[in-house]
Amino acid sequence: MPEIKVTPLGAGQDVGRSCILVSIGGKNIMLDCGMHMGYNDDRRFPDFSYITQNGRLTDFLDCVIISHFHLDHCGALPYMSEMVGYDGPIYMTHPTKAICPILLEDFRKITVDKKGETNFFTSQMIKDCMKKVIPLNLHQTVQVDDELEIKAYYAGHVLGAAMVHIKVGSESVVYTGDYNMTPDRHLGAAWIDKCRPDILISESTYATTIRDSKRCRERDFLKKVHESIERGGKVLIPVFALGRAQELCILLETFWERMNLKAPIYFSTGLTEKANHYYKLFITWTNQKIRKTFVQRNMFEFKHIKAFDRSYADNPGPMVVFATPGMLHAGQSLQIFKKWAGNEKNMVIMPGYCVQGTIGHKILNGQRKLEMEGRATLDVKLQVEYMSFSAHADAKGIMQLIRMAEPRNMLLVHGEAVKMEFLKGKIEQEFSIDCYMPANGETTTVTTNPSVPVDISLNLLKREMALGGPLPDPKKPRTMHGTLIMKENSLKLVSSEQALKELGLNEHQLRFTCHVQLQDPHSDADTLHRIYTHLKSVLKGYTIQHLPDGTVIVESIVIKVSSSAEDSNTKVLLLSWSYQDEDLGSFLSSLLKKGLPSGIC
Repeated sequence: MPEIKVTPLGAGQDVGRSCILVSIGGKNIMLDCGMHMGYNDDRRFPDFSYITQNGRLTDFLDCVIISHFHLDHCGALPYMSEMVGYDGPIYMTHPTKAICPILLEDFRKITVDKKGETNFFTSQMIKDCMKKVIPLNLHQTVQVDDELEIKAYYAGHVLGAAMVHIKVGSESVVYTGDYNMTPDRHLGAAWIDKCRPDILISESTYATTIRDSKRCRERDFLKKVHESIERGGKVLIPVFALGRAQELCILLETFWERMNLKAPIYFSTGLTEKANHYYKLFITWTNQKIRKTFVQRNMFEFKHIKAFDRSYADNPGPMVVFATPGMLHAGQSLQIFKKWAGNEKNMVIMPGYCVQGTIGHKILNGQRKLEMEGRATLDVKLQVEYMSFSAHADAKGIMQLIRMAEPRNMLLVHGEAVKMEFLKGKIEQEFSIDCYMPANGETTTVTTNPSVPVDISLNLLKREMALGGPLPDPKKPRTMHGTLIMKENSLKLVSSEQALKELGLNEHQLRFTCHVQLQDPHSDADTLHRIYTHLKSVLKGYTIQHLPDGTVIVESIVIKVSSSAEDSNTKVLLLSWSYQDEDLGSFLSSLLKKGLPSGIC
């Protein structure tokens, strides 16, 4: 039986370093190629030696697909393609292709230029890697090769995020990447066809969460920021340059306008100016409201939000600063956090998920003394708030997607084991399908029952209907008799007459013969007449003929009589029939073996 194999090299019972290998119909596909925010050693990138111990990855992979530009999904891409070695196609959407190199370069600067790490990809490697990228359009079926095809669907989450449907023959897999089933201020909700894949591979970051109303969270967020500003405090909002950042900027911008507030709002420079540029460029990927108002004003041109300079962090008085990255594991957000951590008037609002090992994760878990680089300790006195403005699907959203796609099996990645376990139980209970949650390096094998689609000729269907029997029902299989023609990779079931005509072939008759011995003292002609009379009385509703050439014919069955050379009372009956009348032929041979009733003249 055909089977699909799925092996996470990253994001198996873990958040971060998404990298999933799928083997389907003899093709090998890598889904995402991310880095782990919580590690600075070898564990930062996926272990590609799982694919091959030596040599380039090109020989082992048919293609790589990147779902979106977050570094935990694309951060290891230049390392994989340029340092390990991969020359095959890399697929991602247009916005991801535009934004990915900017984030990779920023990540490289922080790692190499500021931390001085050596075994790392260069700016040139990022450029060379991006040359291998083939951009995807939504809902466009792309033929990777003769057998492998992929199709992207809108995933919400961040600009350019896509879910992907992978198909080889009749087998298929859907990979969600990160997605959001509820629309927000700047993006729409994820959507997919009822494509019924063999496996749906879904993220499960918020596997046990059902989020409260968005409006309440927005109100809470604005209230906390406002209170902190009123008492003269500074508010730090660590964000990733794209996604939640734009969401919260739109929210604060409208609030500042409405309340006529004067405290400055800053955004760490560079990345975000480029980010907003891309939001304007790819306006079609945003939600309906932004697209409608775009003609009058661009939602991404902010009046109250200004570019941040690092010297502003020491300015007196209240301010709000959006700084990257979002988990406080490096960069400008961490620098500002260190400066402001000692003042209880200040506040840090964590708007999204934080991976274990990051400063963000530690302070959210109540740690108030942090060990920094060089054994220095940092006392955390500022207020720490967590407000989920996450763009991931919650438990309800994941269930909604299952209803939408109707998969035959489910596989969870990008989540914590305990939470996955809970959701796995819920999915199996509600949908009666198998749900898997492999750890990193563990392979899940799913056996598929490929259904082969066959076109049926209308004439054949009409003929079958005329024969009677039950009407076609998708839940009750029915046997059809016909000839299967395979032409240009498609199958068609037609009547044998039509098949001969279409293919220009002559019909060959296949006949079965059988000899039956019978004791009868009459002449051969009389015996044949007695057989004819007997069959007329037994077979009602059949056409039976006694021909002058000394044969009896029943449908396609021919019966002849001859006497045995040794004994004239022993008659040898020759029965011959075509394969269509096989059942009737077998019945007649059994009937005649029993002999003829004595009363027949």
